[in-house]
Amino acid sequence: MQKIFISHRTSDMAHVKRLAADLRALKLQVWLDDDEIRPGDSIVGRMNEGLEGAAYLVLCYSKDSLDSPWASREWMSALARQMNDAGIKIIPVRFPSSAPPAILADIKYADFSADWETGLRDLTRVLMS
Repeated sequence: MQKIFISHRTSDMAHVKRLAADLRALKLQVWLDDDEIRPGDSIVGRMNEGLEGAAYLVLCYSKDSLDSPWASREWMSALARQMNDAGIKIIPVRFPSSAPPAILADIKYADFSADWETGLRDLTRVLMS
């Protein structure tokens, strides 16, 4: 089963937790920092482990999320790996009131801002193919 790394900002956690639960209900393997990083763990080390084995990086973004240094490092790392044919695909997920980073503007996003079920259907169509 291919691992899905969810990149997000803490302020979007309610949406992210719902998304992770929906994906897990479909028996997909989700890597989410809130579930994987424990007290005493190296945050950078655990994030690197999560990114290393991921087939997909789901970049959740909202009006505030692109200012997150952690989320930026995650998706920039995945973009570099994708450009070097390292077997990872970035899938942007749009939450309300947001626009993608300019460098990812040409990548079609799953739109959760207007209708959650449509966004989930579009996202899972890619993740389960």
